[in-house]
Amino acid sequence: MTTHYIDITLRPDPEFSQAHLMGALVAKLHRALVRVKASDIGVSYPQHVSQPAGRRTLGDVLRLHATPEALERLMMQDWLTGMRDHILCTELRPAPADAPHRTVRRRQFKTNVDRLRRRRMQRHGETAEQAAAAIPDSVERRPDLPFVQLRSSTTGQPFCLCIEHGPTQEQPVTGAFNAYGLSLGATVPWF
Repeated sequence: MTTHYIDITLRPDPEFSQAHLMGALVAKLHRALVRVKASDIGVSYPQHVSQPAGRRTLGDVLRLHATPEALERLMMQDWLTGMRDHILCTELRPAPADAPHRTVRRRQFKTNVDRLRRRRMQRHGETAEQAAAAIPDSVERRPDLPFVQLRSSTTGQPFCLCIEHGPTQEQPVTGAFNAYGLSLGATVPWF
């Protein structure tokens, strides 16, 4: 149950953009969650903005949600090394008891039709014409969700981690969170 939280707020920085700092913060959190094998710590981005065909940002606050024990276990890891000059971190606090809840999850999109066609050609031994016939241009989608730019630790390839905050609901839903603090079904308090 995600009863407590810690807010990590990015400080303005003349050398690094907010997006760059949030990417570094999320990458460090991911490595820490993997290291402690945590599936009981969720995240939310309370200042996120998601406007269709407009501004998309996660904002400058990353909120960690969990039990006091789980948050203390994470914060003892000193995973914020290198970020301390760029952040403000609150103390552990209880979440408001009357707060609604919502899921915070990853959304993946088929964003590059040429890449999808190349992949199909490799997997099925098809020609470019066959792949184009099987995968029309209309498959390509432009995400309108806020995201953070990350680099895969296994392949080294850059990717966008698109974040969707689900609708608010009155009752919390328990469940597991992944190594980014996201979940398809488990909720976190929203305030």
